[in-house]
Amino acid sequence: MTKQEFREFIKDRMVFLDGATGSNLMLRGMPGGVCPEKWIMENTQVLIGLQKEYVAAGANILYAPTFTANRCKLKEYGLEGQLRQINAAMVAASKEAAGGKALVAGDLTMTGEQLAPIGSMDFEELIDIYKEQIACIEEAGADLLVVETMMSLQESRAALLAAKEICPDLPVMVTMTFEGDGRSLYGTDAATAAVVLESLGAAAIGANCSTGPEQMAGIIRQMASVTRIPVIAKPNAGLPSLNEEGKTVYEMRPREFAEEMQAVYEAGASIIGGCCGTTPEHIADLHESFAGKMPAQVNRRPSGIRYLTSERKTIAFGLDDPFLIIGERINPTGKKKLQAQLREGSFEMVTRFAEEQEAGGASVLDVNMGMSGIDEKEMMLRALEEVGGVSQLPLSLDSSHVEVLEAALRRYPGRALINSISLEKEKFEKLIPMAQKYGAMFILLPLSDAGLPESLQEKKEIIETILERAFACGLAKEDIIVDGLVTTVGANPKAALETLETIRYCKEKQLATVCGLSNISFGLPERSYVNSVFLTMAIQAGLTMAIANPSQELLVASAFASDMLLCKEESALRYIEYAGTCTGIKPVSAAAQTTETSGQKEKNPGRQPSGNGVSGAAASGEKSPGETLPFSAVYEAVLKGNRSGIEQITQRALEEGASARELLDTCLLPAINQVGELFDKGKYFLPQLISSAEAMKLSIGVLEPLLSSDGKQEKMPVVVIATVEGDIHDIGKNLVALMLRNYGFEVIDLGKDVPKEKIIQAAKEHGAGIIGLSALMTTTMQEMRHVVELAHEEGLDSKIIIGGAVVTQDYADEIHADGYAKDAADTVRLAKRLLGLNEETQGDSHGNE
Repeated sequence: MTKQEFREFIKDRMVFLDGATGSNLMLRGMPGGVCPEKWIMENTQVLIGLQKEYVAAGANILYAPTFTANRCKLKEYGLEGQLRQINAAMVAASKEAAGGKALVAGDLTMTGEQLAPIGSMDFEELIDIYKEQIACIEEAGADLLVVETMMSLQESRAALLAAKEICPDLPVMVTMTFEGDGRSLYGTDAATAAVVLESLGAAAIGANCSTGPEQMAGIIRQMASVTRIPVIAKPNAGLPSLNEEGKTVYEMRPREFAEEMQAVYEAGASIIGGCCGTTPEHIADLHESFAGKMPAQVNRRPSGIRYLTSERKTIAFGLDDPFLIIGERINPTGKKKLQAQLREGSFEMVTRFAEEQEAGGASVLDVNMGMSGIDEKEMMLRALEEVGGVSQLPLSLDSSHVEVLEAALRRYPGRALINSISLEKEKFEKLIPMAQKYGAMFILLPLSDAGLPESLQEKKEIIETILERAFACGLAKEDIIVDGLVTTVGANPKAALETLETIRYCKEKQLATVCGLSNISFGLPERSYVNSVFLTMAIQAGLTMAIANPSQELLVASAFASDMLLCKEESALRYIEYAGTCTGIKPVSAAAQTTETSGQKEKNPGRQPSGNGVSGAAASGEKSPGETLPFSAVYEAVLKGNRSGIEQITQRALEEGASARELLDTCLLPAINQVGELFDKGKYFLPQLISSAEAMKLSIGVLEPLLSSDGKQEKMPVVVIATVEGDIHDIGKNLVALMLRNYGFEVIDLGKDVPKEKIIQAAKEHGAGIIGLSALMTTTMQEMRHVVELAHEEGLDSKIIIGGAVVTQDYADEIHADGYAKDAADTVRLAKRLLGLNEETQGDSHGNE
C-alpha cells in the first residue's frame, strides 16, 4: 500500500484497529517469560484464531506480532540470527488471519537499549536496527508499518527515518505512550511529538497504552490541535488491578470501554482500537458504537501557524503574532575565548550563552560551530547535546557546509530551523530536499552564486525561484522564513528601505520573515540606536523574527514595545514583565557589542539565566546551597548536568581552597537533592535527571581519593538491585542504581530479567541492607511477589523496595514489600529512611565506583 492509497483508505471515515495481543495470548496458553514470537511460531493457529476474531469484530487493521522482533530484543533469547524468519512468519500469520478483509501493519517498538548520552547506543546504530527489521517486514508483504508504545521521541524519529530510507512510500503510523502528567518518560509533550512526527512524514500519529480512554482524551486533543493528519487512540481497558489469585486484570468491560471512547472520539481521534486488557469483544462494541460515523469536527492545526520544536517544547507563531528573537551568540566568529574553549573541547561558554539568551527573551537559539582547528561536524553534534541539556528552546542550525547541516538535522530530536538556504547551486540543490526529508523549516536567503542581488527586483526573483523548488519538493509556505537580507546603510543609503519593502512583499505573500539586524549599522557610531529604530520599523512592516543578541536591553525593549503599540496579543503583559527586569536602558556602543573578542564576559545585570526553563534559586533571589562558598560553580554544574566541564570545575574549586568534604556536603548532595525536587515538580525530565546524576558521579571521581584519606568515611549499606525475571526494561532501574551510588551506597546491579533465586543469593553474599526490584509490565510485576516470598522463606532481613511504571503503594502493601518508590530520587529518600540514615550519616559517605 502506498501513502496515497492509505490516505484514501482512511479518508472521511472511522478506522478500527485490533486490541491487545500479548495479554490475550497469555489467556490462551502462552506462558510468561518466553519469547512471544517463538511461541507464536510454534502455536500459530492460536494467534490466527485471535486475529480472526478481531477481523470479525470490525478491525480494519491488524498489528502483526513483530513487536519485539528486532535484533536487540531477540538477542535476549538467543534468536537474533532468526530475525528474518521470525518477522516473515509473524506477518504471514496475520495476513492469513486478515484474509483480505483487513490491512496488516508490521509492528515496531523500542529496542530496550537507550540512546547516548543516556545509554550507549549510537543513533545511527538504532536506525540500522530498525532498517533491518523493516526490510524483513516489507519483504514479507505488510501493508503498512506501525511504530508503537514509544517513550522516546528520538527513538520514534529513528524508526521513521529508517522507514523513509528503506521503503519511502510505505505508510507509517506512530503512537507514543505518555505519563500521567501528559509527557513521555523523556519529557516530550503530546503537541511536540505530533508536530515532529508529522513533519517527518508519519501517515498518522497518536497515543497508545498507559491509560484508559477517558484519561487519553486530553492527549488526543493536544495532538489534533497541531496536526492535519489522522490521530490514533489505542488506550488500555482502564487501569490494571490484581484479582484474588494475584494476577493482573483490566476490569473495564467492553460496553464501558466503548462509552468512554466517546471522549477520545470527540477529542479528534479517527483511528481507534484497544491496547492492554482489550479483547475482540471490546473492539466489537467499539465498532458498533462508531462505525458509519464521520470523524469528529474538532479544532485542527490553524492555517498559517508555524511550529518549531525542541524535544520538549514547541514554539508556535503566525504572521501577526508577537515578534520573536533568534539568539545569535552561540557562534565562535569574533569570540576568541569561545574559540579557545571549543578547541579544548569545552562547552562551558556555549551552555552559558544558551541559558543567558533564553533568560533574555530568545525564543530560538542559533547554533554555529564554524571555525578553524576543530571538526565542525563533531562539534555541532556535541553542541546540540550540550545546549539541549540546559535549554528547552528550539534550535536554528547554522553552517556553510551541507554535510554538517545534514548530520545535525539527522540527530536533532525536534523540528529544527535551517539557517539558511540560498540560490547558490550546491545548497539549493541539496538542502531543499534535505529540509523535506528531516521535516525542518528553513530560512530562505535571497543570494545566488553571483552574490548579493543588484536590485530589489532581482531579490524578489531569487525568492520566487527558491519557493518554486521548495513547493515542488512538498514543502509549504509555513515551512519557509524569508531573510530580508540587510546590508549596511553606510554603504547603501537605501539599504533599510529595500529591506522593509522585502518584508512587506513577503507579508503580502503570507511568508514569514527574518533578518540579521546588526548589518544595518555597520561602520556607524552608537549602533544600538540605529539597530533598535530599524527594528521597530521592520516590525511595523511585518517582520516575524530577527537574529539578534537578546542581552541588548534597548533592542529587546524596543521590539516588545513595538508589539504592544501594534496591539498584538498579550504583548502588553510581555513588555511590562520585561521592563520590570531592566536595569535602565543604556545605549550599547560598537565596542561594547564586541567585548567578547577581548575575552570579557558580556553582562546583562539584573537578568538571571534560567536553564531548562527553571529560574532556580538565583533567579528567585534565594541563595542556593552552594552559593555561600566561592566554588558554587560545582553546585551549578550538577544542577545543569554539565558533564563536559564538571571535572575541571571541581578541580578548580579544590585549587581555590575548598575541601573535598565541603564540596560533597555543601554542593554535590544539595544539588542532586534540588534536581530530584525539580524532577518531582515536572520541571526536569529523565534526560536532565540522568545528566545531573552523571555529572555528580564525575565530580565524585575527582574527590574520591581525598575523601578516602580524610578519616571520616563510613562504609554505606549494600543495595542489590534488579529488574525481575521476564522483564527486559531497565531505564528506571539503571537511573536508581546511579543515584544510589552517588549517595554512597554500594550498589550490586544484577541487570534485567533476573530470577528470584539469583537476587536472594546476591543479597546473602553481599549482606544487602536493601533489595531493589523493578518491573515495567503488569505481566512481570508478579515476580516481585515471588522475590518477597523467597526472601521471607530464607529469613533475610534485607529491606525490599519495589518500583516501576505499573507498580503502586497498594501493590507494595499487598505483597508485603517494605516500601514503594515512584522514581530514583524517591528511592534514595526511602532507602535512607528504612535504614535509619540521617543527613549527618549521608554527609559522611560518598560514591565508591
